[in-house]
Amino acid sequence: MELLKTNYLTKTYGFGETAVKALKPTDLVIQKGEFTAIVGPSGSGKSTLLHLLAGLDKPSAGHVYINDIDIYSMKEKELSRFRRRNIGFIFQFFNLIPILSVEENIKLPLLMDGKKVDEDYINELMETLDIKNRKTHLPGEISGGQQQRVSIARALANKPSIIFADEPTGNLDSKNSKEVLSLLTKSIKKYNQTLVMITHDPQIASCADRIITICDGEIMEDKKVN
Repeated sequence: MELLKTNYLTKTYGFGETAVKALKPTDLVIQKGEFTAIVGPSGSGKSTLLHLLAGLDKPSAGHVYINDIDIYSMKEKELSRFRRRNIGFIFQFFNLIPILSVEENIKLPLLMDGKKVDEDYINELMETLDIKNRKTHLPGEISGGQQQRVSIARALANKPSIIFADEPTGNLDSKNSKEVLSLLTKSIKKYNQTLVMITHDPQIASCADRIITICDGEIMEDKKVN
């Protein structure tokens, strides 16, 4: 089932002779339940594409449809609400609130949206990601690998249909990277979610269902893996 689609999605910075085409016109379809890895050299347009797909940056032209909804036809407040309710985002640098506990960080998107917290689901997430015994700790009191697990739980807390991850293992050692990837793939399969991830790591990319290679703002290869 088609979950995400782009039509002529384009991003240009600047004007005239100094204009930089960060993303050339791109048509892309991502299916529900698919794990897609986006790879390519630095400056290739990977992050630009991911941010446009996630509704974090506005395109110069074109459209992004999630569940058949044109997300850039919305006003800013409406788009923010849509992101909170339908999209999870995992950052490379965790972006946890230092004065909030692990459990409070995970629940934050729900509380910001005025939603009732499904305590059983949050506890299940913490159990799945092996951080339940750290739920009262502050981010500064746990390891980098555990902090990234908290950020994954936070991204999953609102039961999003799609999760975007920007180098989620970039700040972790190889052991923690493997553990976090294993836990993330286990979680998305368990909750039937879709994952789109930027990575520089070929081993991580090889775990995806599909690898999209981007260079100079253009998709050069799009292949199925598993």
